[in-house]
Amino acid sequence: MVPELRRVKRVKRDTFDTFTLMLEGGGVFLPGQFNMLYAFGVGEVPISLSGDPAETGLLHHTIRDVGAVTRALTRLKRGSQVGVRGPFGSAWPIEACRGKDVVLMAGGIGLAPLRPAIYSLLKERDRYGEIVLLYGARTRQDLLYVEEFERWRGKFGVQVRVTVDSAGRGWKGNVGVVTTLLPRVRFEPAHALTMICGPEVMMRFSILELKSLGMEDSNIYVTLERNMKCAVGFCGHCQFGPAFICKDGPVFSFERVRSIFGVREL
Repeated sequence: MVPELRRVKRVKRDTFDTFTLMLEGGGVFLPGQFNMLYAFGVGEVPISLSGDPAETGLLHHTIRDVGAVTRALTRLKRGSQVGVRGPFGSAWPIEACRGKDVVLMAGGIGLAPLRPAIYSLLKERDRYGEIVLLYGARTRQDLLYVEEFERWRGKFGVQVRVTVDSAGRGWKGNVGVVTTLLPRVRFEPAHALTMICGPEVMMRFSILELKSLGMEDSNIYVTLERNMKCAVGFCGHCQFGPAFICKDGPVFSFERVRSIFGVREL
């Protein structure tokens, strides 16, 4: 419960409202886990780890400015201090992907929690079949990590497909929801595992589309968000049916949560 002090090594602006904090000291974490970041005098928020788990020197957190705490974090400069607790939570099922096709579906900042999983998969690329990344955002300007897409495509053979809700000047790619990208990629639904992170409505329709292709609930994984305060299952703010997002999640198999997933006001 006591934060550890970390210094900011670098702040990288990703989009007009999203930035990545790189903190000194590094640490061991699993893809899909999160830290609690404390802005002194303001408060604490859960933020997914978004860097390479194999990189021990820095901790990466990609953050969108949506509230008082995240706004305070945007003001941090190189050398500033931030409180860190973690890592917490469950992880993406990297081991279960071996020998299978892997489909990653992300919406908006939902690519950040999936990025460590991508790094882990590419580290042992020959252990997996097709690797597919389907990514959607509101506009071209909202896309994250675009500088890495060509490397993932060219060096590792990842099928990267991107779509936006609103096409601006110069955009020649796909326009529409992320599920419209599924017919454009190669994978075998009966022998694939999918990881999904994004707005709940995006995840819900992605699951429906994957199930229509023949995917089993046990091979579909989602990451959920709740108002996590303590991160250790004491306060109850993140209770989700019989589970606590902070310690039982944030990554769940859809098989485990399908009876309560999408229930309004739960």
